Amino acid sequence: MFDRVKISVKSGKGGDGLASFRHEKFVPFGGPDGGDGGKGGDVILLVDINEDTLKKYYLKKEYVAENGKPGQHRKKHGKSGKNLVLRIPPGTVVTDITDPDNPQILADMDTEGDTLVAAKGGKGGLGNTHFTSSTNQAPRLASVGEGAEEKILKLELKLIADVGIIGLPNAGKSSLLSACSGAKPKIAGYPFTTLEPELGTVVKGKSAFVMADIPGLIEGAADGKGLGYEFLRHIIRTRLLVHLIDGSAPKPLEDFKLVNQELKRYDTELLYKQQIVVINKIDKSETQARIGEIIREFATEGINPLFISALTGEGVDGLVDRVDRQLTRIAAESPVSTSDEKKVFKPEPRKQAPLIKRENDKLLVIEPELERLVAGSDIGNAEVRRQLWKMVERKVGVKTLEKAGAMPGDLICIGDFEWRW
Repeated sequence: MFDRVKISVKSGKGGDGLASFRHEKFVPFGGPDGGDGGKGGDVILLVDINEDTLKKYYLKKEYVAENGKPGQHRKKHGKSGKNLVLRIPPGTVVTDITDPDNPQILADMDTEGDTLVAAKGGKGGLGNTHFTSSTNQAPRLASVGEGAEEKILKLELKLIADVGIIGLPNAGKSSLLSACSGAKPKIAGYPFTTLEPELGTVVKGKSAFVMADIPGLIEGAADGKGLGYEFLRHIIRTRLLVHLIDGSAPKPLEDFKLVNQELKRYDTELLYKQQIVVINKIDKSETQARIGEIIREFATEGINPLFISALTGEGVDGLVDRVDRQLTRIAAESPVSTSDEKKVFKPEPRKQAPLIKRENDKLLVIEPELERLVAGSDIGNAEVRRQLWKMVERKVGVKTLEKAGAMPGDLICIGDFEWRW
């Protein structure tokens, strides 16, 4: 089944900023003109109704967006990297499993056009035009682009259907879907013919609903046996269940209880979904001979089952009518709210103060913007080092370093930039 896959995504790195100066005829003291680097491309997930499987992500599992281009002379910005758009089917749950011990669900995407920025492209570095001040008219500083973001994602497809047909293998689920709709699932008289869910649209008068033939279940499915989770996972989104039972089986009521027991073990919420209990294969003589017995057995559980033959079509129209009425009732009981959703505006988080850590006679200053500035500048140049120190005074502050315990002789480090206090 192509309904669950792990992929790695990597956004584009931001382009580096440029430190340069104007060199034009008759302009002996040209000012700074280094442009900013372009932003790296994002990796974006997009819900597309034309997609119905995750199969292509089994064939290719690594996705990288385009890097931003570096800044240029004459204050020209580098070109931003192209976003990489990955199209996924409706009903896809996206989980960040970069840290396998702490998985984070990022989105449950079930509406056409829904988007998720799975990996955000790095910001472009700043050119030296940004570092001009009244005391520094010739800045030689520039910052490198922000690094790429890498994640490992789990994509998990859960069918979006109004009605799910559930039951043991070989109960006749595929035959019922075929009889109710125009779907043509694989049908045969042995278990596990259906190895992945099949969908069909059932039209009833002016209404229509989507019905899903979900892979068969065996005892222990909640533990992953048989098709296990491949069965149970797809039931969650359905609004109504048609519980199909083979009337010619030795113990139809026990089959009914077994399936519900597995639903309970997987997720107790599944037991609250409404079920229409249907006895199939009344075209068989052994089922016909036991109809009265089956009615009495199910009556002990307060259930009045419908009887059909998915093979001959007997009773199928009545079942479709019942499903249509039940769905209408469910919709009426759970009306969609039409009230305007209140917008909540959240302030931007305050910029974090630089982190200062001591390691023996060193003080490590951790401040991303300064680290990028150090990485993008020629720290072997004495003038660059002087300008960097001024930036440290402005962004970190001498008093902050003193409060952090800076002592004469200590080595202060920001990236590869070091100086003695």
